[in-house]
Amino acid sequence: CSLGSEGLQDASETAVLNANYLLARLQREGVAEYLPLAFGERCMHEFVLDGSVMKKELGIRTLDLAKRLLDHGFHPPTVYFPLLVEEALLIEPTETETKETLDAFADAIAAILREAKVDPEIARNAPYTTPVRRLDEAGAAKRPVIRQPIAS
Repeated sequence: CSLGSEGLQDASETAVLNANYLLARLQREGVAEYLPLAFGERCMHEFVLDGSVMKKELGIRTLDLAKRLLDHGFHPPTVYFPLLVEEALLIEPTETETKETLDAFADAIAAILREAKVDPEIARNAPYTTPVRRLDEAGAAKRPVIRQPIAS
């Protein structure tokens, strides 16, 4: 409501532009060789990459790539969704992202893939720069440790 009709249209158009720009940058950087677009050729405000080739050729999973992005200063995109895409990476740059941030994100993904060609263990053991290293996510889901008392 605060944007108004014109502002909402502008925000939507910018989100679509950012997504298509980032997709083009990733394809230009050679990322599509390992992370091809899962659906179609163009996108709206988001796109899904298929990491199955990356997993097969480089030996790293989508989760490994996402964890390594933390070391490059990026919050990782959604992984393993949609479920019908093996090793899915859902990327949704918003209308507030700058061109510089989109370029840096594309450069980071390209760098991680180049790094994985030489030593996939780096990505498999990421992150390195966060206060907490890689968590046992399956164990945490099965046996959650809740520090806040549950109100009855």
